[in-house]
Amino acid sequence: MLIYLVGDTLVSLDYDLKTIQPLLAKSWTISEDGKLYTFKLRDDVTFCSGKKFTANDVVFSVKRVVDKETKSPFYWRMGKVKDVRAPDPTTVEYELEEPFSELLPNLAMFQATILNEDNVRELGRDFGVKGIDGTGPFCFTSWEPRNQAVVTRRPEYKWGPPFYANKGPAKFEKIVFKIVPEEAARLAAMASGQVDLTTTMADQYLPQIAKMPTLQILHPTRETRTFYLGFKTTRENVSDVRVRTALSLAIQRKPIADSIYFGNAEPASTYVHPKTPDFNPDTPTHLGKYDPEQAAKLLDEAGWKLGPDNFRYKDGKKLTLQLYGFAGGRSPKVAEAVQGAWRKIGVDLQIQMWDGTIVFSKLAQQDYDIWSIAYPYSSVGDAALIYYHSRNIPTPNRMNWKDKETDDWLDAASAALTEKDRYDNYSKVMKKVHENALWVPIVHEGVVMVANKRLKNLKAHNIYASMIYKALDVGP
Repeated sequence: MLIYLVGDTLVSLDYDLKTIQPLLAKSWTISEDGKLYTFKLRDDVTFCSGKKFTANDVVFSVKRVVDKETKSPFYWRMGKVKDVRAPDPTTVEYELEEPFSELLPNLAMFQATILNEDNVRELGRDFGVKGIDGTGPFCFTSWEPRNQAVVTRRPEYKWGPPFYANKGPAKFEKIVFKIVPEEAARLAAMASGQVDLTTTMADQYLPQIAKMPTLQILHPTRETRTFYLGFKTTRENVSDVRVRTALSLAIQRKPIADSIYFGNAEPASTYVHPKTPDFNPDTPTHLGKYDPEQAAKLLDEAGWKLGPDNFRYKDGKKLTLQLYGFAGGRSPKVAEAVQGAWRKIGVDLQIQMWDGTIVFSKLAQQDYDIWSIAYPYSSVGDAALIYYHSRNIPTPNRMNWKDKETDDWLDAASAALTEKDRYDNYSKVMKKVHENALWVPIVHEGVVMVANKRLKNLKAHNIYASMIYKALDVGP
């Protein structure tokens, strides 16, 4: 969230999370073969330090992300970069080894923030910790770990995205990001007016907040965040698609959405929300049905028979599954609900929840049958390229899903030169991964921003789960 305030990208993403708009680049052209993007840059932009922004900063920033030494987990968002050149101070030639149909939306994301090379080299390993010199509407002022971060308005900023009425400067002099881990304390701070805005309000408080005269709840145009259970398909007990499908059919989603999310979620039958760009309405939805009888039948067919203790066994082995998840938030409650549902069809689910500081290292050990997580995405391709391509085994392709057709379709969609080709190939991928029940879709989570009504012209953006984007129109 903070990076979008202190930094800018070449292009910006409109509130619909689909339309690409100018930002640091005034315009761009794409060669017929889709490999060369030529960006014409604004010549009136400076960093907070006062240094003038030029094409060389773009070259440095892009090459830094794709450099293996940087170890950026999001390097793939930049495409297969062949070269990035600056023929003059306001022109960038961005050359790819092969077309990448997702490039422009990805260049609007946080990892493509344009940096001041001098600042990066000066701070070294402290870059991003002790400071960051960006071109955004606010300047990094301070950060106290586990307490707060402060950014300060740039009076000279005037190059905001075109979908803002106010192109700059921002209307607030300063924004203070406070860390308030306790949910009740967060509500109290909002209700008392000590805090103006939060994007992490607990679901159970939303009905109460809706009745408060001083607070407002805002929803973005697209709510692209889904909670799912993923199967490690190479594990013996979940290697059979009939077992994975049965487990999906045994879960009632609506009670989970109503009781755990307090209505701030939609029961999910697909791995991305149907309003997501490039979503095919013909995507299979059978995984979202509640059919415990069919689930039991599938388990029987897979050889897992009910024993006298009402658990299922095959070749003398009990159907026990190990689930890893986050210890905080909704994950433990959802896991317990799933545990109860699966117990009814004879499946023993063992739950292990891990603190957020170690959960990914535990997942990396791959000693699980199932994991649970909520994930944000901006398009079908954004989700599919991350999770289903075999090159991303073992993480984030924790399913260990290795399928040549899937890889070929993902590669074809990524390199597509037309929207139709991209859509058609992603549709094939989504059909196949749903038919193979790689995940159990649980709910499409509602994302909200709670704010004091004294904030005017506030609108939720939701670029990759960041509700605040440039904060240019909002004011007192």
